Amino acid sequence: MATNRLVLWDIDHTLIETGGVGREVFADAFSQVTGIPMKDMAEVSGRTELVIFGETLDLHGIPRSDKYFKRFVEIQARGYKERAHELRLRGRVLPGALNALQALGRIAGVAQTVLTGNTKEAARAKIQILGLERHLDLEIGAYGEDDPVRAHLVAIARDRVHLKSGLVYAPDTTVLIGDTPQDVSAGRNGGAYVIGIASGKSSTTNLKAAGADIVFPDLTDSAALIRAITA
Repeated sequence: MATNRLVLWDIDHTLIETGGVGREVFADAFSQVTGIPMKDMAEVSGRTELVIFGETLDLHGIPRSDKYFKRFVEIQARGYKERAHELRLRGRVLPGALNALQALGRIAGVAQTVLTGNTKEAARAKIQILGLERHLDLEIGAYGEDDPVRAHLVAIARDRVHLKSGLVYAPDTTVLIGDTPQDVSAGRNGGAYVIGIASGKSSTTNLKAAGADIVFPDLTDSAALIRAITA
C-alpha cells in the first residue's frame, strides 16, 4: 500500500555541511554585488537568504535593492559551481543522510524535496556537487527567494507538488525535517509534522522545546526515521 507523504528536507546541517565554503561564497558574492568587502554577516540559522542578504546590507549601511539581490543570487550560485572541488574536499554529506534519502525513495507514495533558506540555484549547486540531486525533486521545493517568512514555504512546496502531480498534501501527510528551532517553528506554523535532527548547533532538548514532534540525534537510524515519517 502506498504511503502518501511529502517530505521537506532542510539542507544545511541536516543533509550536508559546506565546511565554511558557504560563508566564503556568500562573502565573495556580496562584495562583487556591492563593491564593499563583507565585514559582518547577519544570523543565518534557519532563515531565508532574502532576509540574510537584506540584513547584511543593513549591517554595512547599504540601502536595500532588488537589483542587488537578483545579482547576488546569480553570482552566489556561480561561486558554488566554481568552487565545486573545494566544496567536495571541505564539505560533506552528513552521516546517514544518503541512506535515509535512498530508503525513503524506495517507498511508494513518498515525494522528497527541500525546504530551505538557500536560493534555488544555490541549493541545486550544493546538492549536485555533493551527489544528492537524484534523490530529491528540486522542482517542487521551496526556497529562500520565494518568501521572507520560512513558514510560508511549506504551502509553497505543497502548491508546487500539486501543480506537478495533482496530489494534495495535508498537515498530517507533510513532514518537515530540520536541525534548528527556526525549522521546527516553520513546520509547526506552516502546517507540517516536524522531525528535528540534532546534527547542527541545536541540541535534542532545544528542538523538543521548540515543538518538534520527534527528535533524532542524527540520520543514522534510517529505520526509525522511516517509521516516524510513515506512521
